[in-house]
Amino acid sequence: MYQVVGKPNSRVMRIIWMLEELGEPYEIIVAAQHTDEVTKGNPGGKMPVLRDGGTIIPDSVAICTYLADKHGKLTAPAGTPERGRQDAMTQFCVDEVEGALWTAAKNDFIHPEEVRTPEIRKTCEHEFAKAMRTLEKHLADREFVTGAAFTVPDLLLGHCAGWAKGAKFSIPEGPVEDYFARVRGRDALKRAVQRGKEATEAAEAA
Repeated sequence: MYQVVGKPNSRVMRIIWMLEELGEPYEIIVAAQHTDEVTKGNPGGKMPVLRDGGTIIPDSVAICTYLADKHGKLTAPAGTPERGRQDAMTQFCVDEVEGALWTAAKNDFIHPEEVRTPEIRKTCEHEFAKAMRTLEKHLADREFVTGAAFTVPDLLLGHCAGWAKGAKFSIPEGPVEDYFARVRGRDALKRAVQRGKEATEAAEAA
């Protein structure tokens, strides 16, 4: 059984969602950043961490890719043109979509107050809006970003869409909004959210 370490209201949700999509058994070890539970798997103290028997893997993108490759689902085979496009869309999500959200969050509440630059929010909103326009072009007439199949970058982009909504970034109407509705309406995400809620409540009650 996999163990997912971290707080579900973070990038940890990506791993819970991924495991629900795969139908693999797992348990959630609720732990905050920089606690021993997390730093044992990631010296930088960042969530999430995945334990797979004696194997420990940090970083949400690396974990999702590892799980997809291991189980042969939600991914194109390595070394194929389809995988090249998939990896390109994963990198697009990390660089252009998540990058804007993460920079805004760090300067809103994560960094110590004395080093924050709140004014950068305007730049982040500009970058995010530009990324949404690019995403619409990538989608074209596709159901998902790599075609007809839901793959790793769709999951990552879907998580970012929820993040953006919570952070009050604007999602454009039309194809992008419809795409995010398809991705975030998946039953696996609904199950993941419920599992995360239950794990958090249990940890708080303990």
